[in-house]
Amino acid sequence: MEMDRKIWETVANQCAPVLMDVKPSNLLILTRAEEERYLGMDGIPGISSLRLHSGAGKSTWLLYRKDRMEAVLIWPQVQAFLAQYGYDAQREAVDRLLERMAARYARYREKQDGFPHELGIFLGYPLGDVEGFIRHQGKNYLCAGYWKVYQDERRARETFQLYRTVRDAVQNMLSAGGSLYEICSFAN
Repeated sequence: MEMDRKIWETVANQCAPVLMDVKPSNLLILTRAEEERYLGMDGIPGISSLRLHSGAGKSTWLLYRKDRMEAVLIWPQVQAFLAQYGYDAQREAVDRLLERMAARYARYREKQDGFPHELGIFLGYPLGDVEGFIRHQGKNYLCAGYWKVYQDERRARETFQLYRTVRDAVQNMLSAGGSLYEICSFAN
């Protein structure tokens, strides 16, 4: 049970907004030992996961809610942005789009390609901020938190606070003896 508790805390700390259904996805970075425990867990209700990369001692996963991901990808502006990177969000299923993004991320991590900026879209960052990051090469941002903000600073700060509040609430539920399964069932 102690091993479960440790991996639950890791997942909750890094992915609380997606666990509580306020964000489409989060990255989860795990050591080899953590990954082994993560893979031994039962599925988390409402959450899908995809390994983006496995490297020297660590792996990067995307934990996501398929329905929320689909909601992000229906917007014509998002579809047009993703088309610049070879995605056909109008025709391809979410799983296929994520597989393509995972392949691009793996090539980046293996120093075979540049950073896949479209990852920000899949993480639920505002399109204008993703475009601003590209345009300004990560500089000249209004503020930074879960991402670098190039437009609507007030709304971004409110979102950052929501994510922190959700993370704290999930951590408190775990401290009180709850499990990730109960927490995610509560959010569904």
